[in-house]
Amino acid sequence: MPEVTGEKPPTVTPARVIIGLCLIAPFVALLWVSSYAKVDPAFIGIPFFYWYQMAWVLISAVLTMIAYKLWQRDQRGRQGGASK
Repeated sequence: MPEVTGEKPPTVTPARVIIGLCLIAPFVALLWVSSYAKVDPAFIGIPFFYWYQMAWVLISAVLTMIAYKLWQRDQRGRQGGASK
């Protein structure tokens, strides 16, 4: 039998949906290998297969940072707006 603690269950908010999309996008982009398993277009002599994956390293870092900042803002809003 579950205990009643008085806490509300997590709610789905637009910010949390965006956080989820930011975190899942790199997985989808890189696990769909047939979309980038080709040589052309080459970028400064580097085949597409390689530079596409390296571009996603940078894109993933930016998306993770965005998700982290959104999560911080969401948590501050849930705690009554206390800022650090």
